[in-house]
Amino acid sequence: MKAVVWHGTGDIRSEEVPDPKILEPSDAIVRITRSAICGTDLHLVRGTMPGMVEGTVLGHEAVGVVEEVGPAVRGFSRGDRVVVTSTIGCGTCSYCRAGYYAQCDTANPNGPSAGTSFFGGPQTTGPVDGLQAQYARVPFAMTTLVRIPDAVTDDQAILLSDIFPTAWFGARLAEVREGDSVLVLGAGAVGQFAIASAKRQGAGRVFVVDGIASRLDKAREQNAETVDFNREDPVALVKELTGGIGVDRVIEAVGVDAQRPETGPAAEQAGQQADQFERERQQAAPEANPSGEQWVPGDAPSQALRWAVQAVAKAGSIGIIGVYPPGFDSFPIGEAMNKNLTIRMGNCNHRRYLPELLDLVVSGVVDPTAFITRHEQPVDAVEAYRTFDRREEGWLKTVLDVA
Repeated sequence: MKAVVWHGTGDIRSEEVPDPKILEPSDAIVRITRSAICGTDLHLVRGTMPGMVEGTVLGHEAVGVVEEVGPAVRGFSRGDRVVVTSTIGCGTCSYCRAGYYAQCDTANPNGPSAGTSFFGGPQTTGPVDGLQAQYARVPFAMTTLVRIPDAVTDDQAILLSDIFPTAWFGARLAEVREGDSVLVLGAGAVGQFAIASAKRQGAGRVFVVDGIASRLDKAREQNAETVDFNREDPVALVKELTGGIGVDRVIEAVGVDAQRPETGPAAEQAGQQADQFERERQQAAPEANPSGEQWVPGDAPSQALRWAVQAVAKAGSIGIIGVYPPGFDSFPIGEAMNKNLTIRMGNCNHRRYLPELLDLVVSGVVDPTAFITRHEQPVDAVEAYRTFDRREEGWLKTVLDVA
């Protein structure tokens, strides 16, 4: 079968690999009909999430059709349309039973202390071959698969595999309540869904910060108040717009590949931190292998974290869903401590939120397809990666049409 395969930092290929097989009684084989490229996938290629194993199939977002189930799988049968949750949970350990599927004691073959297991990730997450392929083996299928209602299309469902639940989780982490003012850092696909999630969890006012015009245009379609960090100082402006106080909540949806402002009043301050940012980049991506402007790690790894702490009001709260690798230790802890901030973070427990988000789609409250800006065929997957990596205008969310 065809799949997108990781061969090294800056080296991914679309190639033929063996078809997956049932390995455990709780497995299922799913024929993939839609997959997608996520910012987390770019971390793996840029080297800001180290420890990848050569030959790993990439991708952690997919919908498809069940082709085969193991003898222990109940409730699913051949021909069922399903969405695959990005994180893998057994469904029976104490963590899964409490809704913390991302911290399952069983799913990660590296042991209970290894943490989250997800598709297409580094050695510490399994590794488990990913979903940018024609077929995929799905462990613990009774938990990892969710049936798609007939009223929901594949294009709608693919965005519930990861990014909508992750954004919803981010708003929950930030403790968004009725009437809150909320700042979303990053207007990529997850940031767009974070705007939608914050509004549906009660936010009275939502600001969003990014440096790409097309992303800010999309945010304005949701009536978010936008800030271009290449034209304005985001912290100063957010404080001005909130009477000098700052926002009640922040959802950080950027992560370690944050970029410094290139122009405007915020660029000077970022320039003063250039040496520190470069040390952070070397720490976060020691094996980075850029090729010209391709596969270049972000040049301000802690920028979004610093803006989050500075822009939130005293006694406010921050939810961090941007990805940071193990070992990354740059965080303005002193400033956060002295503002009495609540800070929560982590990998999304997708299975916990996916069913209720499917209900929002079925009822028409949310149409996820509004955030799909590109459809590509699998043969064009590597070129789609390259374009997405360069942060070109209009490349918000790319779906791979496998079938």
